[in-house]
Parts: sequence; C-alpha cells; structure tokens
Amino acid sequence: MSPFEHGEVFVLDDGGEVDLDLGNYERFLDIKLTRDNNITTGKIYQSVINKERRGDYLGKTIQVVPHITDEIQDWIERVAMNPVDGKEGPPDVCVIELGGTIGDIESMPFIEALGQFSYRVGPGNFCLVHVSLVPVLNVVGEQKTKPTQHSVRGLRGLGLAPDILACRSTEPLEENVKAKLSQFCHVPISSIISLHDVTNIWHIPLLLRDQRAHEAILKVLDLQFVGKVPREPKLAEWTERASKFDKLKATVKIATVGKYTGLSDSYLSVLKALLHASVAMGRKLVVEWVPSCDLEDSAAKETPEAHKKAWKLLKGAEGILVPGGFGDRGVQGKILAAKYARENNVPYLGICLGMQIAVIDFARSIMKLPGANSTEFDPDTTSPCVIFMPEGSKTHMGATMRLGSRRTYFHVTTCKSAKLYGNARFVDERHRHRYEVNPEMVPEFEKAGLSFVGKDESGRRMEIIELPSHKFFIGAQFHPEFKSRPGKPSPLFLGLIAAASGQLETLLQPNSNIVNPNPMPRYIGPVVPKKTLYPKGHAKKPLDSLVNGYFANGIIHT
Repeated sequence: MSPFEHGEVFVLDDGGEVDLDLGNYERFLDIKLTRDNNITTGKIYQSVINKERRGDYLGKTIQVVPHITDEIQDWIERVAMNPVDGKEGPPDVCVIELGGTIGDIESMPFIEALGQFSYRVGPGNFCLVHVSLVPVLNVVGEQKTKPTQHSVRGLRGLGLAPDILACRSTEPLEENVKAKLSQFCHVPISSIISLHDVTNIWHIPLLLRDQRAHEAILKVLDLQFVGKVPREPKLAEWTERASKFDKLKATVKIATVGKYTGLSDSYLSVLKALLHASVAMGRKLVVEWVPSCDLEDSAAKETPEAHKKAWKLLKGAEGILVPGGFGDRGVQGKILAAKYARENNVPYLGICLGMQIAVIDFARSIMKLPGANSTEFDPDTTSPCVIFMPEGSKTHMGATMRLGSRRTYFHVTTCKSAKLYGNARFVDERHRHRYEVNPEMVPEFEKAGLSFVGKDESGRRMEIIELPSHKFFIGAQFHPEFKSRPGKPSPLFLGLIAAASGQLETLLQPNSNIVNPNPMPRYIGPVVPKKTLYPKGHAKKPLDSLVNGYFANGIIHT
C-alpha cells in the first residue's frame, strides 16, 4: 500500500496491516486491536464468495442486498463481542467508524448495512454520530451550515438519521449556527458538538467533556447510570498532559530522513512517538522533514538548492531518525544520514530499514567493504550484509512479510536499549519486514565494533544494534512507534529525545520513573526458548446480546 495514497500502514499485534485510524484508537484508548477490527470491502466480498463456493447459499443468486449487507452486519456483531481493553467479558459499547464521505460509491453497501442494522437493533441500541465540516468564508467571516445540511439530507435519503452532529470548524460554533443546524437537521442543540481547532490534540477529550458529549451519547443509548446522573469522565491525566504540552518552551530538533516526507501521515506513528517522548522529557518537538533523495550526491548536480537545504536541515538537528521504507529510491541518502550521525556523534535511531542502512554504512566505512549492500537493492552484491528472509515469498507481495508482535531477547545487559526498557530480559514489539541482517556476517561486524544487543528466540535474527562508543546510536528491526502511547512513550524514542536534549544519563538512572514505572525481572543470562513464541490469538465469544453505538471499549473500523 503506497504511503502517498493511504498514509502509513499500521501494524497490529496479530500481524494485521490496517488503516492508520486504528493506530489513533490504540493510542488514545490504550487498547490492543486485531485485524478483525478492520473491515474492508475486499474482506467482505471474499467471505461471501467463499461461502458461495462452499454451497452455504444453496445456489441462490448472490446480491449486494441481502448477502453483502448481511455479511457486514454479521461481522460487526461477531467482532463487537470481543474485548480489546484487556478485561474479561463482552464490551458494553462498540464503536464503528465508517470512513469516506456520504455519497461515495465505495461506502454504499456499508451505509445500507448500517441502515438495516439500526432498524433491527431498535432505539436505545444504536447511536449515529455524523462528522461534518462547517467552513468559514474569509471574505465575510460567516460560519456556513449548508455543507452540513446537504450531507445530513443525503444521509437521511440513505436511511440513516444522525443522533449527534460533530462539527469541525476553525472556531467554536456560534449559538445561532447551532440553532440553525438543529432546525434544519432535526438534532437537539445539546447534541451538536463543536470540534474546533485547539492548540494540541490532547485537548479534544476535554472539549468533548466540557460540551457534555458523553451525556448525549448515554441518553441516545439509554444506558443506565447510578442515580440517573452520569459520572464525570476521569480525565485528570489528559488535563495535565494537555496543559504540560502548552507550557513547553525548550525545543528539541529531530531530523526525520525518509522517502515520503511530502505527506506527514506517511510517518504518523513515528511523529506521534516522537511527540509522546518529547513531552515526557519536557521538550517542545520540532521535526525537520529531510527528503532522503536530496541528500544524495546526484542531487547536488540535479537540484543543488534542494541538496543544500537538506544538508543544512540535517546538520542543524540535535537528533536524526531514519524510519522504515521499501525500494531503492533515496536509500543512498539514508546511508549518508546514518554515516553523518555516526561520524559526528549525533544521536541516531534507525527503524527497520533505518537499522539496515546503518549496518550497510558500517560495513562500507569501518569494515572497508565498498560493495556492501542489501540484496533488496543489489541482488548481486559481493558483501550481502542484509538478505531476504528464508521464509518470505518472492512471488506474492501481500501479507508475506514477517508481521506482528515478536519477542526480542537482550544479549548484552549493560546496553542502552536494555536500560531504556527497564532492564527487561525481553521485549515484545511489532515487525513488518522482508529483509534481515545476514547472520553469517555478524561475527565480522562485532569484531569491528558493532554490537548486536537484541536477537530473536533463535539467536540468529538480529533485532537491535548499538555502537557502544557512540553517545546514542541504536537501530531496531522492529517498529517501536506502533506501541507508543501518550502516557507510555516508546523507550527507544525516549532515548533519542533524551540524548538529543542532553538528558540521557539522567534517564538511564535506575530510579528513573519515566523509563522504569513497572520494572520487569532483570536479565540474568542468555535466554533461548525451545520453541518460537507468538502472540496469543483472540478467542471468539458467542453473541448472546447486542449493544451497539459509538463510544467505549470495542472498535470496528470500516
């Protein structure tokens, strides 16, 4: 999936490659979702076709209505019963996000399915929140309600009536605008929520609370609460975090070197992980996006201004981050970025491909292997320091990578990575890659001074690299950004921000409450399990009741 079209591909614990919106849900709610929480048209049609081939429909003509719409409803009912917050029993409420815009051809079967669904489950079991834009004409400064009126009319024509309007705007909705929307859209004023621009995204839950959005939802879903008075949402942590963010003054400048810098959503989780870490370390994040192609020698001749600007941004940064990517475009620029960080003692974090290109640079510069490369970029290289994984497929590209949560064991107790993870014996992080460091060359690398401090259960797959002599030079084969949370920043990102802001030594102290809030057992010796460990599956529970709506601990994304 092209990041320019979809933004980043978010990876779940079970290896599901899903829309980046599921990453937003995981971060905000601190939950773990599964691939079944992401419904796509392809999944639905494939399921219906498979049923038809098995003979489940007994030769009947397969149609969008009822077969596709029924499959969508069945999927929702099945997944709605699976808890995602770590608690036992079925969730109280399931959130369904229907993406796209009203009127899109792609979403028509889903809208029809939800129309049937709302009728079937009846009042009190279904709450529809319609998100709409209320633009402002700069010439007159008036908030216009026509786009919302038309979208609600279109929604009603498709069989769905909104219970709550969530209106995006630059400024808070004026009272007369709310009254107009209420009159034309048949929604109570108390159920019209203003989602205006705020200083940081963590103010949004506070914005919803202040407008009593939770009361509107509880009322529509007819959920019983103590004394008929809804309890106040527990948002003390959010309030403190949002306030702390606004008060940050001292900055930390990180250069992110990548191929898809033209669209920040391509690196959304990386950006969020940097933000979580910078706020935890009391720094205001400044991200400099550096196109890796512009760092290459060829760019000096073809686009000299862009080349000069890219190098100026890189050299002006206090830390350098090279995220993952695929293909050979811009790879040489990433290698030059890693080389610059290594030679100038600039804090460096390489993720996935960012780790691999650091290994390639080390082989070329320190081990004097000028032909060193990855077989992804040069299949005939004489020094293949990064190779295709044996279990991968070279004929099918989709979902054939090493995906999902895998365990990494620390083999060096004194390394910075182990300390950042609270002196844990192992960590479980999410992966998405086809290539890996060549295990046959590892002894040569270690002899030359590159330390492979983290490995998989077999001891042959390299997971974390470090340069012991460097201030902070770490590469990870996994993607730590996917498990970063506002209240629980990723340890490796914390390390990068701390090193870039001169706080690394303090952070690595044993009594640091940022790194080690819940210390795991200390590493005592080499641990190599006898069998491969994989994340546990999610058991499917029978549907014995149905409560569906829009705000709690079950998530379905279509």
